[in-house]
Amino acid sequence: MMNPDFRRYLEEAIGHENALVAFSAFEQPASVSVRVNPFKKVGDFRGREVRWNPHGRILEQRPVFTLDPLFHGGAYYVQDSSSMFVGHAFRTLLSTFRKPSGRHIRVLDLCAAPGGKTTDLAASLREMYGDGFILVSNEVMKARVGVLADNVALWGDPNVVVTCDDPRAFAALDGFFDVIVADVPCSGEGMFRKDEEAQKQWSVDNVALCEARQRRIVADVWPALAQNGLFIYSTCTFNTKENDGNVSWISEELAAEPLLKEDVLAGMSGVIKTEFGYSLVPGLVEGEGQYCSALLKTGASSAGPVPLRPARRRAVADDGKGTVPSDVSRLFGREVFLKSRGGTIIAIPADLKDDVALLENFLHVVASGCAAGVVKGRDFVPDADLALSLMLAEDAFPAVEVDREKALAFLHRDAVVLDDAPRGYVLIRYEGVNLGFVKNIGNRCNNLHPQSRRIRMNIR
Repeated sequence: MMNPDFRRYLEEAIGHENALVAFSAFEQPASVSVRVNPFKKVGDFRGREVRWNPHGRILEQRPVFTLDPLFHGGAYYVQDSSSMFVGHAFRTLLSTFRKPSGRHIRVLDLCAAPGGKTTDLAASLREMYGDGFILVSNEVMKARVGVLADNVALWGDPNVVVTCDDPRAFAALDGFFDVIVADVPCSGEGMFRKDEEAQKQWSVDNVALCEARQRRIVADVWPALAQNGLFIYSTCTFNTKENDGNVSWISEELAAEPLLKEDVLAGMSGVIKTEFGYSLVPGLVEGEGQYCSALLKTGASSAGPVPLRPARRRAVADDGKGTVPSDVSRLFGREVFLKSRGGTIIAIPADLKDDVALLENFLHVVASGCAAGVVKGRDFVPDADLALSLMLAEDAFPAVEVDREKALAFLHRDAVVLDDAPRGYVLIRYEGVNLGFVKNIGNRCNNLHPQSRRIRMNIR
């Protein structure tokens, strides 16, 4: 492998001795790790704990995740352990952050697909603030936002809003966000062990291109961050230009104070302290690599807080294509606002109604709250996302605990028979985790698992 320019860049960033360790590690297999969803009932999860995430586990070998029903129920997320360090920085810095008075804390995950950091942030926010937050998870690429929305639905947190917008669109939300997390597109050195193409595509010119693109992304979204707001910047690369160099540029050009000049996140063996942040490199830590820094915005927003009810720009709220039955609210364990979108009834947490409406006026909202279901004649058909949502009331539907064989058959969209189960809509559960719905008609069940999420490989 190693491109001599890459060797030089890495040695400049982390030193000759550290670079030698990394060069050797790049020839080894990639690590495997997962992060458990603390709000879904999961028993003991095998693996060594990730040092910077109490819910992270490093696995000795890679299982076939597709054949684990808990994976499909959003009980855990497969995420590189180095990538989880961003969540550690987020939690540490947020513990000293003054929550805004009289409203929820607002957080933006700017470059969010496929959803690893979003689900980590959502879990952290819920542990710290309960229902008192809104997290906007954005992906600019239309080809990737569907995967993001699916992973958010599996995770099940209704306080997450998925959007598909260029960073410059967020400038209209002047000073709206208290925290912005930007895991910006980079030269991809943290993908070297997973993707040989990442090694082949690396070049000095590509680093320069990424450096400029990263600055454009940050500058475009910067107006959306409130004064004294927290900006967490990360990449999965190691070179100084895309990391400390850009943090220095943000500080000087956009009026911000670097927060990690001191060793704020001390006590992590193998994690390299850089001038403005931390670098995690294969061989020195388990994982594929990550850089993380943070800044406090010191400059004022240009026009003050965005108004709560701006003039409507996009008529996307209630399209009137479906009737909302009055008794749907009973399905939820918290107060909700119900509306129809494309015939599907959407349940928005009532305390987030105004914020979601505002976001819909300015952004392309792909998903918000929870898709509850559709009305067909006199029948309300529950949506698959409802089964996965943390908002679903415990007694909303009868539930049947199934074994692994029957759980996989359900996820494969095979015919399922539930002996002694009541007729009507029934929740399928595996090891206490909801997987989805069937409609039990007696001698068989209609499988309501979405075709787009079905297991396509052989389950026998």
